[in-house]
Amino acid sequence: MRRRRGIDRAYIATTTAFAWLCVAIAATAFWPVYESFQFVLVVAVTTVVATVIAVTAAVYRLPAHVVGLAVVGAYAVLGVPLAVPSRALYGVFPTLQGLRDLAVGTATSWKQLVTVTLPVGSFEALLVPVFLLTLLVVTITMSVALRSTKPAWAALGPVVLFLTGIAFGSAVAFLPFVLALALTAATLLWLAWSRARRSIVGRSAASGENSAASVRPVPMRTLLAAVAIIAVAAGGSVAAATAVPPTAEREVVRTAVEQPFDPRDYPSPLSAFRSYLEPGAASTEMASVDGLEQGDRLRIATLDSYDGITYSVGSDRVASASGTFSLVPFEFDQSAVEGDPVDIEVTIGAYEGVWVPTVGRLESVSFTGAGAGALRDSFYYNDNSGTAASLAELDDGDRYALSGVVPEGSESADVSDLTPGTATLPRATALPDELSVALDRYVDGVESAGDRLEAALDGLRAEGYVSHGVGDDEPFSRSGHSADRLTELFTATPMVGDEEQYAVAAALMARELGFPARVVMGFVPEVTSATTVVRGDDVSAWIEVDTAENGWVTLDPTPLEREIPDEVVEEPTQVARPQSPVQPPVDDQDQLDDQVPPDTLDDDTEEDDGVLAWLAFAGTVLAWLLVAAAIIAAPFLAIVGAKVRRRILRRRSAEPVEAVTAGWREFEDAVVDHGFDPPASATRSELAAVVPGGQAGAVAAAADRAVFSPTGASRIDADQVWRAVDELRADLDRGLTRRERFSAAVSLRSFDSRRGARTTDEPRRSR
Repeated sequence: MRRRRGIDRAYIATTTAFAWLCVAIAATAFWPVYESFQFVLVVAVTTVVATVIAVTAAVYRLPAHVVGLAVVGAYAVLGVPLAVPSRALYGVFPTLQGLRDLAVGTATSWKQLVTVTLPVGSFEALLVPVFLLTLLVVTITMSVALRSTKPAWAALGPVVLFLTGIAFGSAVAFLPFVLALALTAATLLWLAWSRARRSIVGRSAASGENSAASVRPVPMRTLLAAVAIIAVAAGGSVAAATAVPPTAEREVVRTAVEQPFDPRDYPSPLSAFRSYLEPGAASTEMASVDGLEQGDRLRIATLDSYDGITYSVGSDRVASASGTFSLVPFEFDQSAVEGDPVDIEVTIGAYEGVWVPTVGRLESVSFTGAGAGALRDSFYYNDNSGTAASLAELDDGDRYALSGVVPEGSESADVSDLTPGTATLPRATALPDELSVALDRYVDGVESAGDRLEAALDGLRAEGYVSHGVGDDEPFSRSGHSADRLTELFTATPMVGDEEQYAVAAALMARELGFPARVVMGFVPEVTSATTVVRGDDVSAWIEVDTAENGWVTLDPTPLEREIPDEVVEEPTQVARPQSPVQPPVDDQDQLDDQVPPDTLDDDTEEDDGVLAWLAFAGTVLAWLLVAAAIIAAPFLAIVGAKVRRRILRRRSAEPVEAVTAGWREFEDAVVDHGFDPPASATRSELAAVVPGGQAGAVAAAADRAVFSPTGASRIDADQVWRAVDELRADLDRGLTRRERFSAAVSLRSFDSRRGARTTDEPRRSR
């Protein structure tokens, strides 16, 4: 193994600094996915290790297969302690189980990452994607930058890392402008420095100076020009994004991937409401709970979609917030929720199914018992509705501990003071007319939204009676909550039902009054000791309405249990109406002739609305086109502006000699930008010979006299030189096409110090 001679340590150090900066910015796009110290540790350690591999390979000229083996070895040794820390022995050494999870996670963790609730922390093997991607990106980036003949391609590595972080990230953008502009600026500065550095190296090589020590630092002018271009482009982009912000929702991979748990695959839990009240189940122990307080409600599921037959979790026709469940990695951040903390421990008895009873808003859950692993790995939660589920399904003997928070104001509120919130729910269909008639009767004469909601609930409680219809001694009460069952509820005398019917009726009434409302099914047990036994007859249903004051507020519309009177069958009363002695008026046919022609105002309005809509659309399209044009033109305008500024500064040189030589440099830059390639280290006369026309030679002679003559130059000489330069610039543009003139105006060749390193003997012009 031979070490590479003449290795430029300063170049390696600077390249490493730029690469690390770009990788750090790009990796920040993954922060919303993990939000943990372990993620920072993974990125930092992996970046250092990958850099060591790439630099060592560059210094000792190691072949590609050796670099590949080193990467695989680092992946195997560091993968478990970094990406699967729960499987590492003492947190450092890999285990067989850890290596198995690492291998499986390499292929499967990518999909799991977009189906799990964010942030994921160090849950299972979900750090494997960022670990693998960082290892490959840094190794390839450093190898290309140090060993390739085209090191500019190295900048693509951090860009790939950044775009992957966006694709696998949250649907809510994390510092979009800051990260994008920071990565763009760092990448362009890296490219500008690398290009200038290579040009200086090439020029040193052309002059016979091959040692790394002979390479001069990159000119500050080059870096400042790059910074100026970046600033103008960034300012234009930010201004455009601020003036015309995006209106569509952010689309990432997780928004397009179908979630593995779909509540619509399971029957509505409310359909099984009466099964808990059957004689064989009413007294059966469903679960025992430690930590419950009086008034706490065990939520089984939240239902917000009504189709006239069942109230269900989510809708199969429209998007529903309660229908979107995500795999829970380790905890939910409920720090923004103000309320009372709650910690309970649940031991499952006869209760079974996919729905996991919870209290409040979930923060963390841990399962114990024989099926703990399966329950934990398939535990899903909907933070919008507070509904939890596990594909493994709960069974007798399963145990879990739950921590959460009960939002402040959700349990007790003065209904009359409430106003409707802004939550969006699927539209309810097939509302029975009898429900609307009863609602109109309840709220007749009531004005405010809160008072109308309170009047509707009071009307249900006052007219309704409770009967589950499961015992021989209970009055008949049909189960179900379809539209025909609600019709029966409001047409029977007396009104008889239970929580299932009253909760659905109240939710639909609240919606009619403008309040977003949903039905919640769960258990409301009586708490008499530290351990509460939940039985079948503790099942209940209530509603939650979204309010502007307290968010989702719990309301119980079920009437108090009382004796039910006998059913009253009302016979329809026949009303005999006397014949009116007044005969109907005879139709006056002439009256039709006197009618005024229909007013065409509505048609005109519709036509005007169409024109306005078209103008609005055209204006929007034009605005977007202008924004796109501004963004595209920003870099070119920055280049032209930099050249104008350079020209002004040169022309304002204080000393006449400096003004003359500055005029020559301006002409030289114009020659280079117009595609001429002067000989390497050409004199002024030699460069003037490249350009057609006679004035170039005169300007060269004037510049030589100003520099080498003992008398110097006067201000008149300087003005004459600059006038000649202006004419020469016009001559260079003469005969060119519009495209060629534009290319010369935005050319960056005059900013490139490599233009003097060409060694050809004959000048040539490239178009």
